Amino acid sequence: MRKDIIIVILGWIFIVLGVIGLFLPVLQGILFLFIGLYLLSKKAPWAKKLLNKIRSRYPQIFGRIKGARSQADRYIKKVDRYINRIGRKK
Repeated sequence: MRKDIIIVILGWIFIVLGVIGLFLPVLQGILFLFIGLYLLSKKAPWAKKLLNKIRSRYPQIFGRIKGARSQADRYIKKVDRYINRIGRKK
């Protein structure tokens, strides 16, 4: 349960960072948007639909989505480790 909430929160944080990154040259907005969408697609059907639509409509962009997936999977593993550490402390 905690993991699901943390993943959704992280997804929205990356979405917000992605939107900010679209306007600031310092952040990679598109990459953060894809990471956020991928994280949210684990729990939100609308995000999964949106990713599939992007994949079919813009196949050249899908390479970036693959990179974002690997980055997002690293964040999910970190969340798992963090939750496991918290669980052991109780």
